[in-house]
Amino acid sequence: MTNVLSEQLKQQVIALGQLGWSLRRIQKETGVRRETASIYLKAAGIAVPSPGRRKQQPAKPAIPMTTGLPAELSLLNPNPNDNPNPNPNPFLKNGKTKTAKPAISVTTGFGVESGGSQSQTPKLTASSCEPYREAIELGLRRGRNAMAIWQDLVADTGFHGSYQSVKRFVRKLQGNHPLEARAVISTPAGEEAQVDYGTGPMVRDPQTGKYRRTRLFVMTLGYSRKSVRLLTFRSTTRTWAELHEKAFRRLGGCPRVLVLDNLKEGVLTPDIYDPTINPLYRDVLAHYGAVALPCRINDPDRKGKVESGVGHTKKTPLKGLRFESLEEAQAYLDRWEANWADTRIHGTTKRQVAAMFAEEKPALLPLPLEPFRYYQFGERTVHLDGCVEVDAAYYSTPPGWIGRVVKVQWDGLFVRILDPKTGQLMREHLHQTRGRHRFQREDRSPRTPLPVHQLLWRTDQVGAHIGSFCRALHHRQGPVAIRRIQGVLAMAKKFGVPAVDKACALALETGFPEYRFVKHYLEHCLPAPLSLQQVDPLIRNLIEYRELIQQRTEEDSTP
Repeated sequence: MTNVLSEQLKQQVIALGQLGWSLRRIQKETGVRRETASIYLKAAGIAVPSPGRRKQQPAKPAIPMTTGLPAELSLLNPNPNDNPNPNPNPFLKNGKTKTAKPAISVTTGFGVESGGSQSQTPKLTASSCEPYREAIELGLRRGRNAMAIWQDLVADTGFHGSYQSVKRFVRKLQGNHPLEARAVISTPAGEEAQVDYGTGPMVRDPQTGKYRRTRLFVMTLGYSRKSVRLLTFRSTTRTWAELHEKAFRRLGGCPRVLVLDNLKEGVLTPDIYDPTINPLYRDVLAHYGAVALPCRINDPDRKGKVESGVGHTKKTPLKGLRFESLEEAQAYLDRWEANWADTRIHGTTKRQVAAMFAEEKPALLPLPLEPFRYYQFGERTVHLDGCVEVDAAYYSTPPGWIGRVVKVQWDGLFVRILDPKTGQLMREHLHQTRGRHRFQREDRSPRTPLPVHQLLWRTDQVGAHIGSFCRALHHRQGPVAIRRIQGVLAMAKKFGVPAVDKACALALETGFPEYRFVKHYLEHCLPAPLSLQQVDPLIRNLIEYRELIQQRTEEDSTP
């Protein structure tokens, strides 16, 4: 095996490690890989210096080694004159040693002058990040990653170094961390987007004046990795849907499938085969022509692109920052999105995000002309009066629903009552003021009294003289006449409409309409005429008055 060293080369590596040489320097001089040298040094009990950290060599032990090979190297070849190899490099992997005199040149690699000549070892250049060590360490303490630190240095201090230099410097300060494998899901352009919530920065709440943690909404397109990042203080079902609309507007279109996890704002009942989508969220996506595709529970890898976007945003532009207002934080995030996120070369696609989004944008679904009209929804129990209460107003339901639960949707204009099983529309009412009722005619109980205007309208439909009589009765007697009008309608059912209409006509002819006249006429005069002595005094006077008027009319008409 190539990583198994000969005994001579092994002793050389151990000797150089005892002198405090770094693994990079040992590899350069001996040709042994740093990983292999590290294994042998650890096996020999020699501390391996961390990358970028050179062990400071003591001054005194280095002085006697300038006259020739160190004592450790002399042990490797006790008879240097026996080696006929003329190669001046004593560390070739050919298993042969060198004579002592040519080996003197190796001492220059220790950084010490030999024979009055200047050392030929190249000097190590300091990292370009060294002047910014304090700022980098501050960023690390605040939890920011190498990319965020590099962007801050470029934006704030005019740093001209590369990201790789900052990455190496940060790695030296905090060490390496193993990475986990990730599966890549390829999707066509405009087909899929992934959405998720994350924790945003600390922003001062205008209501309390204190800093509070915000929520970060991220939507990432599956093809181009273009992301929309929005901040909000709190989350509700409507807020979740409105954030989708804002993201669609920023993208200039909407994808066909939205992949999300099982948060309550989007999914009411998680089920990998038949999930119950939140009605408002479902209707908003249907308005834009999209559908929701929830993931399995505890399976975030299905939406790894947005998970990566959320983590990138939390660690890079927002980590450790505070803002005085939500608008300031959103503006900062938008600038970072335009200057850094969209212009970066994505690690998986190896292309610029903005260029790939330019290809994907025509494939997105066009936006509708009008935004979605939001409504509220919930469940209500039907009261004993056959109504449900919505915003302190009452709306009727079809007969037979008393005590049962129905679904209700409402906005500023309409209240819709839906069947809880099928979702079909059962009733739709105009919005009513607080404390008032809204009934449909077919939902009223037969024993429910009608309002006055509806009662008078019904009398007009029964008969012309009946309607005129009831209106005149209400005009003279006010609210007291309501029950008497109901009595007239009841007599129309009992005696027939023609008889009641004739009685009302007679009462109107007298110029003094009274309910008692109509009732007495229908109960006594209509079946069998009575004498004037048997008739009610008031009715007798009215009849005599009517006969007197007819007699005078006949006399006036006689030539």
